[in-house]
Amino acid sequence: MSSAHVFHTGTAEPQIKASGGTRLAVDAKNFPLLQRMAFYRLVLEPLGVREPHWHPNAHELTYCLSGSSLVTVFSNGSYRDSFTIEEGEMFFIPAGSLHHIENTGKGKAEFLLAFSHELPEDFGLSGTVGCMSDAVLGNTWGLPSSFFEGLKRSPEDIAIGKRSTPAEIPAEARRPSPLKFSAEKVTPSIQNPYGSAVTAKSSLWPALENLAMFSLRLKNTAMREPHWHPQTAEMGYVHKGRARMTVLSSGGKVDTYELGPGDLYFIPRAYPHHIENIGSEEIHFCIFFDQAMVQDIGFSGCIPAYSSEVLGATFNCAPDFFAKLPAISADLFIVERKNPVDP
Repeated sequence: MSSAHVFHTGTAEPQIKASGGTRLAVDAKNFPLLQRMAFYRLVLEPLGVREPHWHPNAHELTYCLSGSSLVTVFSNGSYRDSFTIEEGEMFFIPAGSLHHIENTGKGKAEFLLAFSHELPEDFGLSGTVGCMSDAVLGNTWGLPSSFFEGLKRSPEDIAIGKRSTPAEIPAEARRPSPLKFSAEKVTPSIQNPYGSAVTAKSSLWPALENLAMFSLRLKNTAMREPHWHPQTAEMGYVHKGRARMTVLSSGGKVDTYELGPGDLYFIPRAYPHHIENIGSEEIHFCIFFDQAMVQDIGFSGCIPAYSSEVLGATFNCAPDFFAKLPAISADLFIVERKNPVDP
């Protein structure tokens, strides 16, 4: 069941392959529906290093799926911040800030990266230094140009390299950082018997700009109620489980499709949609948004906001039909799937 809203990362070939790891980029070039958002899946092998780099036109929000890593950020005013990242932790990089990621563990490290632009630009330190002449580099450090003759350089970035020895974790990297958020270690903002959602948004994480994330889990008998996000687009990655979504597009076009591990989907701003667990196990979605504060309107809360007479006129039916609905003052968000899954 194909859909323009879905990109299958599991069958896509990474654009960057190196001994230190791989990177798959999903942007407006290969997923045209994307607007103000893009997605990278980065895998670093042991000793693998994502070289120091920056994105001039996009903020970055990263979630660690597995492994142990070290991140160092360097930005305006000679600000330097190093911190460790483990499974279930996140970090935020403002646009233009130099940063790197290196695998410090014995196994692979995997990351989901969201960007605040559909075509994020990328400058690496290797290519940036590589485009300058020996004389320019010599002048920078007060050295003769001959000093840099032996340094192999190119304006093309290395992107992913590999250390020759294991990384040493500096003591400063163990301290808290305003750019780091331990998502899976905080109490879920939304939790009931059917599922939970950890929300990484600016009210909890002030460093965020133009990006946020929900770590959503639904039990096998649960559903994320039909809803939409005012002024906010949604880009979700399926980490575990099988789900079904229905999306209504402008002009009355209805699109229903199934999702499995490795699938990426995109919902334009304020398009109504739902998420339903159709498998036998809990599902886990990493859902990114193009706003730092996510807005939400669900069916369970918005329908009772109007009188039965208004609803009767809206649906061309008897007003007393809506008087029989449960009185709910706010969205339920996650609900029980009491009825069989649609065929």
